[in-house]
Amino acid sequence: MRGWSLLVVAVAVAAVALALRLRPRTVLEHGGVPTVVLAPEPFRKEVSAEGNLRAVKASPLTVPVATGGPLKIAWTEPDGSRVTQGQVVVRFEPTDFEKRLKDGQADRATADARLEKEQTLVAAALRGRARTAELSELELEKAREFQNKDPEIFSRNQIIESEINEQLSSARSQHAGATRKIESALSQNKLELISIERKKAQLAVEQAQKGLDSLELKAPHDGILVFEPNWQGTLPSVGDSVWPGQKLASLPGLEEMEAEVFVLEADAGGLKVGKTAQVVVESHPEVVYAGQIKRVDTLAKRPVRDVPVQYFGVTLQLERTDPTWMKPGARVHAVLQLEDRSALVLPRQAVFDHRGHPAVYRWQGTGFEPVQVELGPSSLGRVVIEKGLVEGDRVALADPARTPEKPAAQAEQ
Repeated sequence: MRGWSLLVVAVAVAAVALALRLRPRTVLEHGGVPTVVLAPEPFRKEVSAEGNLRAVKASPLTVPVATGGPLKIAWTEPDGSRVTQGQVVVRFEPTDFEKRLKDGQADRATADARLEKEQTLVAAALRGRARTAELSELELEKAREFQNKDPEIFSRNQIIESEINEQLSSARSQHAGATRKIESALSQNKLELISIERKKAQLAVEQAQKGLDSLELKAPHDGILVFEPNWQGTLPSVGDSVWPGQKLASLPGLEEMEAEVFVLEADAGGLKVGKTAQVVVESHPEVVYAGQIKRVDTLAKRPVRDVPVQYFGVTLQLERTDPTWMKPGARVHAVLQLEDRSALVLPRQAVFDHRGHPAVYRWQGTGFEPVQVELGPSSLGRVVIEKGLVEGDRVALADPARTPEKPAAQAEQ
């Protein structure tokens, strides 16, 4: 009987030793450690954002390119004015173009006078060369007709002198013809040079006139005038210099609007196209408009210069547009619904870092053991557990190794 008792004691000791070798790394009593039993529960993540309304379609108003150079704004309609088709919304300073027009007209008149004078001189010179050539031809004919060739009548000296006179007349005739051609070519070149100067002056006149005709910017259709701020954030004003092709303003169509809002970079997790949103126009907060995310900027940016807080720009497509209240530039508040589902959710303080990976402490019957998990979206104080846990698991809400009842120094290593 005594032997049997000793055997039972030995088996019990062996079982305890085996249990001590197989238990988890951190073995604590269940008491004193707050826990929670996992069960699916609703999880919603909403992000607030602010921004402005803008038109989906808008006609740009740009500085005319026909001017060929910078312009100065002389007058504008006020920003936000209602305009009609064909109404002048911006006028530019005409002084420079008026000066160019007068200079071009003066240069053209000078070229016309020079051209007329040169044509007169050329005509007179050509007539003189023509008469000289005719006289030379006539002199040559007479010299040939009355040449002293008969040796019985004329002496040898007379015959030689007659031949020399004929050669001289022939040379004079050839020289007159060549000179006439050269004079004609030179005169034609002079006339062409003056014509080029006149064309240049005429081109300056046409450009100046085209610039004067382009100094008024008109509305292509009815709408609300919205000026574009420059890189400094200021709107175009009288006296500003602008360049051809530069966008000064836009004329948005009021039939379809969208909202551009900014989400803080820290809250941007889960921003995807297609997520729903609720939008309220600040001037009429009693009306809520449904919408969805249409586009998300790839990179975060600073909406306010010199403020080191970055936001993601988000474009919201609205379910409907109410032209009565919705105007371009109107301030809006939006609530973006990024998550709305049933999931296993834990408080953030229940997730720890274990060997460089997120982990939680799960109760295993005899103690807690770390379990690596895959985290999903999170909200303020809550995080979704995508993988690693199942429904019914009991999870510690605090580090079991650091409870007041058993400090971490007592945990078994």
